Amino acid sequence: MGDKPENISIIDKGVTVDGMLSTRGKLIIKGTVKGRLEGTEVVIAAEGAVYAETRAADITVGGVFEGELSVSDELKILPNGSCSGKIVCKDLVVEAGGKLNGEVTYKTSGNMTAGENFSGQVKT
Repeated sequence: MGDKPENISIIDKGVTVDGMLSTRGKLIIKGTVKGRLEGTEVVIAAEGAVYAETRAADITVGGVFEGELSVSDELKILPNGSCSGKIVCKDLVVEAGGKLNGEVTYKTSGNMTAGENFSGQVKT
C-alpha cells in the first residue's frame, strides 16, 4: 500500500497570521506569524518571519525567528537564517553563516541543563 501522504501547510508570502496557530505535519512559513505557534515540523523559509512563542518537535530557520522557542528534537539554523530569543532544544545545528543570538538551554532526557548565552554569526 505505501506510506500515508504527509500533511503540509503553507503560509505564503504576503500572508500574516496574528494570534494562535496550531498545526500537525509540516508547516512551511513564507509569510509572517505573530503570537503563538505550535506544530510538529516547522520550516521558516528565507522570506519567512516568526515573532512568536513557539513549540515544535523540529524547526528549521532559513528566515527570521524572534521570541521564545521550545524544540523537543532539533533546531536547525540555515546559512541565511537568524534566530534570537530564549531557546530550549535537544539538538542545535547552526550552519555556516547562520545567526544565533539568545539564551540557549539544552534539554537532555527530559532534563534541562543550565542556559548559556550565545551571540554571533557562524563564519565560513
